[in-house]
Amino acid sequence: MGNEAVARGFLEAGGGFAAGYPGTPSTEVIESLADVAKEAGIYVEWSSNEKVAVEAAYGASLTGVRSMATMKHVGLNVAADALMSIAYTGVRGGMLVFVAGDPSMWSSQNEQDNRYYGLISYVPVLTPSDPQEAKDLAVLGLDLSEKFSHPFMMVITTRVSHTRGPVVLGPLRPPRTAGKFERARGLTLVPAVAREQREKLISKWEDIRKTFSGLGQFNRVEGDGDVAIVTDGVAYGFVKEALSELGPQADKVKVVKIATPLPFPRSFVIDALSNVKRVLVVEELEPVVEGQLKQALEEERLTPEVHGKDLVGLAGELTLDRVRRAVRSFLGLPAEEPRLYKVDLQIPPRPPAFCPGCPHRATFYALRRAVNRLRLKAIYSGDIGCYSLGLYEPFREQDIIIEMGGSVGAANGLAHTAQDQVPIAIIGDSTFFHAGIPGLINALYNRAPMLLLVLDNRTTAMTGEQPDPGSGVTAMGDEAPVISIEGIARGIGIEKVVTFDPFDINGATNAIAEALEYVVKERRPAVAVARRACALDAVRRARKAKVQVPLYQVEDDKCTACGICYNAFSCPAIFVKDDRKAWIDPSLCTGCGVCAEICPYKAIVKVVQEGKGWEEAWM
Repeated sequence: MGNEAVARGFLEAGGGFAAGYPGTPSTEVIESLADVAKEAGIYVEWSSNEKVAVEAAYGASLTGVRSMATMKHVGLNVAADALMSIAYTGVRGGMLVFVAGDPSMWSSQNEQDNRYYGLISYVPVLTPSDPQEAKDLAVLGLDLSEKFSHPFMMVITTRVSHTRGPVVLGPLRPPRTAGKFERARGLTLVPAVAREQREKLISKWEDIRKTFSGLGQFNRVEGDGDVAIVTDGVAYGFVKEALSELGPQADKVKVVKIATPLPFPRSFVIDALSNVKRVLVVEELEPVVEGQLKQALEEERLTPEVHGKDLVGLAGELTLDRVRRAVRSFLGLPAEEPRLYKVDLQIPPRPPAFCPGCPHRATFYALRRAVNRLRLKAIYSGDIGCYSLGLYEPFREQDIIIEMGGSVGAANGLAHTAQDQVPIAIIGDSTFFHAGIPGLINALYNRAPMLLLVLDNRTTAMTGEQPDPGSGVTAMGDEAPVISIEGIARGIGIEKVVTFDPFDINGATNAIAEALEYVVKERRPAVAVARRACALDAVRRARKAKVQVPLYQVEDDKCTACGICYNAFSCPAIFVKDDRKAWIDPSLCTGCGVCAEICPYKAIVKVVQEGKGWEEAWM
């Protein structure tokens, strides 16, 4: 996998310190390193957020240790403040910032091209086109970073991160894992120092540009002709495949491949295009290369006809059909029908849903009961995580979803401006540690009447069960202090803090109602914590320990087809029979038992008893 190749490159470059925050499609880099950290003798961590990861990697670099920080594209928004300043101070040991983008937003709230961050921060950007280049550029990035005492960034996208391919491995350099920090004026960015560093930064940028123009392995020309296609990153593979289908026509096309879009390898590109009449730029997302190319051509008084986003388009990730259309249009060839087969199948709709046994489902069910009991007009300020699925039927308890921690921040404003409505910020445990705490402090300081509901499922579930500060374990599998969400809330001065088990529906409803009553009466913020492990993780632990998983079934003669279990509670393990009565699929049931609790007719019963250790698996 491309991400595994990056991890391998880090090891081949002698990397000793890696930190990151999980986020698809970046997660596997840290996971791969964590799996071998003790064997390789390096340090690996999941940081509380991306900004901390970048700052931690920077601190390690200042002792001469080669380091890396990893994140998905939106994570760089969180880390950008640190990145901008680190470009000014420079680094000592090589430092690579790995950023994985998600074009077409398969698992993200937006689509952004983080190559632009390199442009505004003066941080060089590397864009691999396949897993082999991902590994090789990770090595090169750390080598050049140390050579120039400057942070480097690798910007990768889903089809490289999650593509698998053959990779030729190189030797592993011994990692440096400890060093000594030495003071220097350029590390303290007060205005007088920053002005000095700015001049050095610009000079260093031009030196790196010259180096990039000479990287023949990664920046190269293939073929010849008076028309050219300039491409970088994952787009290169699509261009090569589209051209391979054209036969002799492809021999007239020069391909200019770039793996270092920033700083733009100007002399290399200008030389490659000096005798070209027409140019097509194929790149994913924004016209970063296209814009720089047009500027360079104009300044060099070269006048080839340049096309790019006018033929390729802006939105969404690249596909072969999309690149094929752009290439054929550029070459004046007739358009082809998309090579996709339409199959006339009526596939049943499958809306997104919580997993069977997910404690979030029970929490949202109890939340609705509490709000209805108190007859409140609630505003549900949502966040990024599995619980974003609360947006859908039957819950409809996510009115706003913007970014990590945004639930708490937005609720602060709503608390002071929404008339006769109570804001309820809904956030997960990992996201609370990531970006929720400052918003809670703000709510207390400014007396915002709002409820913060923390859904603590003991892990970072959405990205694949990575540990967080509340899980009691580190990325490397070592025991760690369990950071208490309630302790943080009480420590900053929140007076009303309640904790409940979402599988105890009545207890959960009462706890939420108690916290909401406090908010309404006292006009102050309150915190409620729903604590129950992720169902996938709990069942996995139980089965690994050979603990019997309980099973629930419906007694047909008692079922009245009221639909509460499959409509109001909406468990995907519960199906509707032709007579509208419920049926539980034994292959999907995780034994949580909540359906039995909410059934008003006691028609759902436990038919297989749980084994010893079952309850412990959920804690």
